[in-house]
Amino acid sequence: MNNEIVFDVQEELISTLFPTFTPKIVAEPLVRKVKPPEILFITTYPPLECGIATYSQDLLKALKNKYKQSFSLKVCALEPSKTTHVYPKEVKFVLDTSNPAKYLEMAHAINIDMNIDLVLVQHEFGLFQGKGEAAFLQFLFWLSKPAIIVFHTVLPQPDASMREKVQKIANACAAMIVMTQNAAQILVEDYGIAAEKIEVIPHGTHLVPHLDKTLLKEKYGLSNRKILSTFGLLSSGKGIEITLNALPAIIELNPEIVFLVIGITHPGVIKNEGEKYRNMLIAKVRTLNLCDHVIFINRYLPLADLLEYLQMTDIYLFTSKDPKQAVSGTFSYAMSCGCPIISTPIPHARELLHEDTGIIIDFQNPDQLAAGVNRLMSDENLCLAFRSNALQRIVPTAWENSAIAHALLLQKVAGPMNCINQLVKAPNHSPHSIEKIVLNNRIPPINLEHIQKMTTDFGMIQFSKINQPDLESGYTIDDNARALIALCMHFETTGEQQDLTYLQIYLNFIQFCQQPNGDFLNYVDKDYHFTAQNSANNLADANGRAIWALGYLISHRGLLPVALVAQAERILQRALLQVENMHSTRAMAFVIKGLYYTNLQKKSLYHTRLIKTLANRLVQMYRHESEQHWQWYEGYLTYANSILPEAMLCAWLATGGQVYKETAQASFDFLLTRTFNQTGIKVISNQSWLFKGQEAAVYGEQPIDVAYTIFTLSKFYTAFNDESYLQKMQSAFNWFLGNNHLHQIIYNPCTGGCYDGLEETQVNLNQGAESTLSYLMARLTIDKHHNPIVK
Repeated sequence: MNNEIVFDVQEELISTLFPTFTPKIVAEPLVRKVKPPEILFITTYPPLECGIATYSQDLLKALKNKYKQSFSLKVCALEPSKTTHVYPKEVKFVLDTSNPAKYLEMAHAINIDMNIDLVLVQHEFGLFQGKGEAAFLQFLFWLSKPAIIVFHTVLPQPDASMREKVQKIANACAAMIVMTQNAAQILVEDYGIAAEKIEVIPHGTHLVPHLDKTLLKEKYGLSNRKILSTFGLLSSGKGIEITLNALPAIIELNPEIVFLVIGITHPGVIKNEGEKYRNMLIAKVRTLNLCDHVIFINRYLPLADLLEYLQMTDIYLFTSKDPKQAVSGTFSYAMSCGCPIISTPIPHARELLHEDTGIIIDFQNPDQLAAGVNRLMSDENLCLAFRSNALQRIVPTAWENSAIAHALLLQKVAGPMNCINQLVKAPNHSPHSIEKIVLNNRIPPINLEHIQKMTTDFGMIQFSKINQPDLESGYTIDDNARALIALCMHFETTGEQQDLTYLQIYLNFIQFCQQPNGDFLNYVDKDYHFTAQNSANNLADANGRAIWALGYLISHRGLLPVALVAQAERILQRALLQVENMHSTRAMAFVIKGLYYTNLQKKSLYHTRLIKTLANRLVQMYRHESEQHWQWYEGYLTYANSILPEAMLCAWLATGGQVYKETAQASFDFLLTRTFNQTGIKVISNQSWLFKGQEAAVYGEQPIDVAYTIFTLSKFYTAFNDESYLQKMQSAFNWFLGNNHLHQIIYNPCTGGCYDGLEETQVNLNQGAESTLSYLMARLTIDKHHNPIVK
């Protein structure tokens, strides 16, 4: 359909439906107030109880938390009936969808509102019925602002009428969002929509702390029970009776089973038929003698309570009877809580549940459901595998990542060409000029919960499984040295007295690892025994890190308790006996940093002499390896690379040696050309080092290397006041917040942990000590500069 035909049809429909409507043309002011772009969400919204309302509220919250200064977010609440609600302050308009005349009035109100830049519409066919369906389409065409539409349902194999409706909606919008690849494929193949106009952004999910199941079951009075659950607004389409019919066969093998049916009846169902469906289910429970095995939780649960119910669920059941149901938020939430899932084959389930993540059963098949539950109940290892694989698959859909995906699309649509394209839709309107949206990450609040959880009375545990400390992995001086530095930084910033308890633990661990000759062992098992790894691995770097940590603590003399500083000085004095025997590149760099910090308040000629000795060795290594296109200390770039130029800078600051300054600047400038590009930081892969004359591996980035880069950029910025260092520091920190090739967060704000690595297609979800401490140190380093961009 060409544009002239579209407008002819538009004019005809408008004059037929709204014979008295006369659009008002208001010229835009020549000068607009500089402000964050305002995005208007057109959607149902709480307190209205429906899935789209909850979805929209979660999305707005995620965008505000992630990009507070980048957007102003407002809502036009859809009232699907003549009932009215009291809405929160972000609701700017209310549209009565039952009244066709109100649609063009709303379009006019949006068009003349100079604050609104973009419109995001949440669409479900059930929201716009009767005459409202045609009015909604006209509403989209009459908007002079760029519009994005989110399709919550995409029906396959449409008839001609449905196909035409969706095509018209697509023509009226700058972009379309769907939640599954299946839905995108249907739009392209069945509706003829251009693929480049479609963006797949999965249904958002909440990051959860993965609390202990046993404790949760005790809290809710369900100790020693195996829990099946399902949740959502109750209606006959949920297929709850399928599970009830399957329960006798399940209970026969698993008598401890209890099935939780969580949620109130859908308001629309209440309006049309009351509690007929729920009463039928209750009657069936009695008929099948299931009263001890079924609990109806007939209330709208707060999110925190709902997530606790899901976290204590042993198997989540999704038994929708509708093969056309494209996506389910309840399904996504269950996956995010680590529930093994048994589901009917809706497109969302087929896309996310593979043979290693869950079990798919036929529609309305209680025998398959019973067999699936019994199989999982008898195989704990299978349940654990399903849980782990499901989390890996669902975590990219966290609301924080959904916010990033939406923000990138909003930024794209806000480009100049999209403003020009709106003239095609509304030829009688002046173009609405939209500045390019600048996405400014908001730094999450500091959260020490995971660090505290990873710390025992003996020290910091090395690894975690997801966010649960793995005591079997034992302890290392590497991690406890980093923890000592991180908590010193935190205490310096906050003065939090509890930090002193943790500092004492980490310092005691370092002392425990020190041997009679002054060296340190690195690896300690859960029973506090040194392991065989200490003989098999080079411990030079671990010794260097310990000296760095001791020096950093000593530099806080006057702020920290005298006894703590004195203990660190005694340990350091013994450790330095072995320093002149060091020749490992990074070990020497760590020691230089430690001695530099030790000298800050109480300069020692002995420490200065050691700095010069080690720095001269690094200079010699640099001169031996460097050439025109390779200004580096070795013939390869590996891990913790930025530590080397930072150590040389510290050597210059401590001694005034000009050669150290020149070497520091030349080597750091070289390193920056290998780790930054136009989009941000990309550190050297841990899968394959970068050798002179070769290309770098693309994937395999670790938080520690990003953090070390931030430390060095901070030191160089402080020394030379070069704004380019500050800008790169901000860019590097945004790597943790989603500015990476997957556009996914690496820091988990829910737990306070940091994911262990960024791979080609996924994030390593384990939140070990190294990565979590690296993030915290980077975060506190950024704070020192009172960053106006990312705060």
